[in-house]
Amino acid sequence: MSRWLITGCSTGIGREIARAALGAGHQVVVTSRKVADVTDLGELDGALAVPLDVTDRDQIAAAVAAAEEAFGGIDVLVNNAGYGYMSAVEEGDDAEVRALFDTNYFGVVDTLKAVLPGMRAQGSGHVVNISSMTGLVANPPNAYYSSTKFALEALTEALAKEVGPLGIKVTAIEPGAFRTDWARRSMKEASAPIEAYADDVGVRKDLIKQFADHLPGDPRKVAEAVLMVVGLDDPPLRLLLGHDVLKAVREKLASMSASIDEWEATTLDVNLPS
Repeated sequence: MSRWLITGCSTGIGREIARAALGAGHQVVVTSRKVADVTDLGELDGALAVPLDVTDRDQIAAAVAAAEEAFGGIDVLVNNAGYGYMSAVEEGDDAEVRALFDTNYFGVVDTLKAVLPGMRAQGSGHVVNISSMTGLVANPPNAYYSSTKFALEALTEALAKEVGPLGIKVTAIEPGAFRTDWARRSMKEASAPIEAYADDVGVRKDLIKQFADHLPGDPRKVAEAVLMVVGLDDPPLRLLLGHDVLKAVREKLASMSASIDEWEATTLDVNLPS
C-alpha cells in the first residue's frame, strides 16, 4: 500500500488515476479546485478529499499537510492538474497565457517543492508528471499549451537526475488524444482570432472541438499504466500512451535525425582552431 497525492481529480485522467489507485488499496488524497467535484471519491475507503488550486501555494501546503496528518506522508505524487488553450502565437492573450503557465507549469513546480522535502526525508517516492504528446511535438493551435508541456518535459528530465540519487523516481506520462474534458469544458482559446490564421489555426481549432467526443484514447488505460509504472523498480523516464503519440514522436525523431545529418558539416565547423 502506498500513499498518493493526485492533483486535478474532478474529471478525466486524474479522476481515473484516483479511482484505480483506491481500487488497488492505496491511500489517496484526491483533490480538485472545488472539493464538491470529488466528494464521491472522498467517500471511498482510503480516500481523503481536499480542495486544491495548484496556483495557490497556501492550498498546496494545506493539502500536503493533510496527507501527512492522515497518512503519515506521501509516496506517490501525480501532477495532473492542467487545461488547454488554443491560439496562434500572435493571437495569444497575455493574461491567459500567463495563467496557463501558472497552472500547467508553475503549479507543478510549487507542488513539487512542497512534496519533495518529505520524500527526501524518507529516502523514497515517485513523482509522476502527466505531460502530453504536445510536450514532445508542437503543432497549431497548441503553441502555448505545448510550451507549458515542453517546459514540464525539461523539468521532469532534470528532476529525475537530481532526485534519483536520493531514492526518488520520476516519470512523465505522455498521452496522445484521449476522451476527456481537455477539448471540451476545460479548453480555452484566444478571445480575438486573427483572420489571416483562419484557414490553418482556425480550422485546426474547429477540428479539435468537433472530434472531442470521438477521440480514441481511454482514460482508464492511462490510469492502469500509471499504476503499473509506479510498481516498477526501474520505471521509464517517459511513457508514451497511444498510437498517435508513438507515430508523431517517431516521425519527429526521424526528421530531426535527417536534419542533423544534413547539416553536420556546418554544426562541426564552428570551433576555433585547436
